[in-house]
Amino acid sequence: MTQDSVVIFDTTLRDGEQSPGATMTHAEKLEIAEMLDDMGVDIIEAGFPIASEGDFNAVSEISKRSKNSVICGLARANLKDIDRCAEAIRNASQPRIHTFIGTSPLHRAIPNLTKDEMAERIHTTVTHARNLCDNVQWSPMDATRTEYDYLCKTIEIAINAGATTINIPDTVGYTAPKESADLIAKLILDIPRSNEVIFATHCHNDLGMATANSLAAVSAGARQIECTINGLGERAGNTALEEVVMALKVRNDIMPYRTNIDSTKIMAISRRVATVSGFAVQFNKAIVGKNAFAHESGIHQDGMLKNSETFEIMRPEDVGLSETNLVMGKHSGRAALRSKLKDLGIELADNQLNDVFIRFKSLADLKKEVFDDDLIALVGEDTGDNKSYKLGLKSLHVVCGTEGPQKAVLELKIDDEIHFVTATGDGPVDATFNAVKELFPHTAKLQLYQVHAVTEGTDAQATVTVRMEEDGKIATGQSADTDTVVASAKAYINALNKMVIKREKSLPGEDTKSVSYKDAG
Repeated sequence: MTQDSVVIFDTTLRDGEQSPGATMTHAEKLEIAEMLDDMGVDIIEAGFPIASEGDFNAVSEISKRSKNSVICGLARANLKDIDRCAEAIRNASQPRIHTFIGTSPLHRAIPNLTKDEMAERIHTTVTHARNLCDNVQWSPMDATRTEYDYLCKTIEIAINAGATTINIPDTVGYTAPKESADLIAKLILDIPRSNEVIFATHCHNDLGMATANSLAAVSAGARQIECTINGLGERAGNTALEEVVMALKVRNDIMPYRTNIDSTKIMAISRRVATVSGFAVQFNKAIVGKNAFAHESGIHQDGMLKNSETFEIMRPEDVGLSETNLVMGKHSGRAALRSKLKDLGIELADNQLNDVFIRFKSLADLKKEVFDDDLIALVGEDTGDNKSYKLGLKSLHVVCGTEGPQKAVLELKIDDEIHFVTATGDGPVDATFNAVKELFPHTAKLQLYQVHAVTEGTDAQATVTVRMEEDGKIATGQSADTDTVVASAKAYINALNKMVIKREKSLPGEDTKSVSYKDAG
């Protein structure tokens, strides 16, 4: 590793998935991991192996499949967690164990450990991890609110025990850029053998400063940035991968560092993560938002026509966007669809293309012209055909209008058996949701029901997002259709499918002195 290199550590599949409602299926995790590996991410934190069998299996399978990236698993500071993590990553060509413990006064109180007891636990667990894996990362959770002298002591213990990377988490997004830089610089200066390890930065975006804090840390000597696609993560999210990568690329004049990321693959993975997580990217989001390269005001448009550099500091193609004059319609064939999708940064295997092509033809019969955003919605749609899903929409007929009650006639597939019901409600969507609930009783409460038109016009597809909560667990479903009620039904059913999966995702509580999964990082 050269002095100007910055390691990109992606934790979309771990910290990103901790976003309320962002649960991904096993197949989706494997797909995202493959895309991260392909785009040049140095380290993929694939999950928290002891959290559930699902997490363990995902980390294990990703470890087997990875071609380029280091595969990392997270473990709390106890031997059982670390053993389980080591087992999950054992087939990776480049494995890493990431173990952590909360060191701030607030977090020391959770396991009720004294400073000396915690120091001993750090020594024991990091030593154990290093005996199982040559690549060990250690994190003092809530580092930025830990007493400085004690923080130095714990880091020194971890280094002496064999940690090769020291990660400094700003767990609650409290730090400002100057503080971030000063802390990293001072730690590197004051801690013995600091030159033998890589210092990393892990920032949260509670005050909107995650990207700035991460870049400030790099300027002070950190050489690993922990981040997620689209800034997905707890509360306000994590540092966004696309932001730090493009900031280092565009402003290389003042930040002379480089990453291994192929930035032309950013848009494709951004869209896919948005779809599988159910968290849409806000229109004005830096780099990947729908309006990131849009110009509406007359002055801006005039300048862009004369010289694009007047109002653009990077080219759309740098992040995987390209312009095309290819118009898609009902007469377009597979070759044209493949070419169009490639222009949009989307490459599909033959069987995936065939599936999308069938749905494209159905959509083209309903719409005169199929726009780019329509295709993106088609590719990203969760059709409910996932083999791990319990429920699937077979058919739906609704009766609505000024005179109620509104009625939904639903055929629902449950465990490969077809069930039929008629239900009423306050509007066609309410009737549809009532029908689903009658066939598949549950206690989940609807937290969010949101409809967006994909394009303009009365024939536009509607993208519907549904978020549900049950016993503290949150699941999000999303679907698109030219029929808003059908899209609503699919999104609701997909959310329920993910809730069924989510029910199984909980940590064992054997170690009462350990912090919980949701507090990690």
